[in-house]
Amino acid sequence: MYNELKRVEKWLFDICALLLLLFYAYAAVLTPAATQYHRGVYVLVTYILVFLLYRSKTLFFRVIDYLLMIVSAVTISYWILNFESINYRTGIETPLDMGMAMAGVLVSIELARRVVGNVFVIIGVLMLAYGMYGDSMPDIVSHAGASFPELCTSIFYKSDGIFGIMANVLATYILLFVLFGAFLHKCGAQKFYIDFPLAAVGHKVGGPGKVAVVASGLFGSISGSAIANVVSTGAFTIPMMKKAGFKPHVAGGIEPAASIGGMFMPPIMGAGGFIMAELTGQPYSRIMLVALFPAIMYFFSVFVMVHYEAKKDNIVGDKSEHSAIGIFIREWYYSIPLAVITFLMLFGYSPGYAAIIGLVSCIAVSWLTADNKIGPRKFLEAAREGAESSLKIGATVGVIGIIIGVLTYSGLILTFADIIIEFADGSLVMTILLIALASLVLGMGVPVTAAYLITAVVAVPALIHLGVNELAAHMIVYWLSQDSNITPPVCIAAFAGATIAGANMWKCAFSAFKFAKFLYLGPLLFGFVPGFSLDGSPMDIVKAFIFILLGTWIYSYMLSGIWLQTWLGRKKAA
Repeated sequence: MYNELKRVEKWLFDICALLLLLFYAYAAVLTPAATQYHRGVYVLVTYILVFLLYRSKTLFFRVIDYLLMIVSAVTISYWILNFESINYRTGIETPLDMGMAMAGVLVSIELARRVVGNVFVIIGVLMLAYGMYGDSMPDIVSHAGASFPELCTSIFYKSDGIFGIMANVLATYILLFVLFGAFLHKCGAQKFYIDFPLAAVGHKVGGPGKVAVVASGLFGSISGSAIANVVSTGAFTIPMMKKAGFKPHVAGGIEPAASIGGMFMPPIMGAGGFIMAELTGQPYSRIMLVALFPAIMYFFSVFVMVHYEAKKDNIVGDKSEHSAIGIFIREWYYSIPLAVITFLMLFGYSPGYAAIIGLVSCIAVSWLTADNKIGPRKFLEAAREGAESSLKIGATVGVIGIIIGVLTYSGLILTFADIIIEFADGSLVMTILLIALASLVLGMGVPVTAAYLITAVVAVPALIHLGVNELAAHMIVYWLSQDSNITPPVCIAAFAGATIAGANMWKCAFSAFKFAKFLYLGPLLFGFVPGFSLDGSPMDIVKAFIFILLGTWIYSYMLSGIWLQTWLGRKKAA
């Protein structure tokens, strides 16, 4: 009976994933922004999909799963159907309103536990305890406190809670771009993103390492996850680097260092770029333009370090059977979906609309080759894979809503900014270092997208107070939010690279940390060089770009250590 239930649940998951795709495709074409219905439907379907996919192992607990699905459906539907009425009676909610809110908050914690782990449960419970017992806290972080029903009511119904910024961005942008990435993979584009850089730079000094950098830039810009980037491109590039002569821990470190650059590279930039657009009120096309040069500089830095790392050991790749021009002429059409998305957003269309047209272009491109045609079966598979990938972000929406809701309710957002300013004593460098530390600690327990959103809410005001423009302040926080992927002690992406390389995890982690050093230089440039974020006159921006380009090369050359090896060699020869 249990096995039969699993088959039914698989079909139910596929149907929900397909309906989710069709609903948001329809919504993206008609409305550029998410209404309460879009947010509510997204959260509701996400909750149901999580309970279907992350199922309990016994029939008894499976019954409890279905009860939790019913609770999710009832509480979220109550919010959707009574949205206006609840807003009108803010402050005088009925006992039924409060009961629904408490159930919705508790279910959201259980949901995050299943997908992300117990860390989110601990964070959620601690934040709820802080919201309830704020009057017992030290003076610097104290507040009036609230009863459990009052606190849950604020978190569940107000615009900065569970259905707030994260739910809005997920429903408007992220889901559609995750689905786009799944369809791009199905149409066979990933092979082009590896074959083209392999033919272009694979035979140069450090060629396989350079292939990893270029391929990660191409694939990472649409994957939405540094870890997914490492696992997908790294499965090919890491063995190739080892074969060419790179030490296993170096090969396992180069790939994650390159992979996190995809989070900064337009047109998609993971999920953070869309959250940034929502928080700043800037059009996403502006976010893309500001992010482009820093992202190129990041990859340039890793590329140069790979070059000199290979030069130290005289590592040269093998020449490809095909030329880069030949591959591009034969398979150029795989670049159409990314080009379509980029041009549509630059010409003012909404990101959701661009994602849908890009998805359609993936289907069209797939029919240009016999092996990759996306028919009904592959269409359903892509919808399923996209829905599964989106759950890893979507499942955090409830606890992120709790965190931000409590921070807003308690007034700690403003207090935290004051604490940073006072502790840093007006030093921008010290403020950036404190933010880096905060995002690293937060990133140990939550996904990097969540770390960015939570840190941005409390840290951006402090940066703005010190004279950094708003968009540059968000870029500082966004770049630093990625540090937990490759910075010990957590560095999940680096550990994924170590697993593929068959190398010592800590050696890989410190190797990735070395190759990704521009990750820590970039925030300082955003803070001290306005032209780095396109703030200033055209001449100021051009001068900033030239000096940063030269400085990045020198910075990468010095960090590579080849100058020290050359100097010691000459001294020994003398």
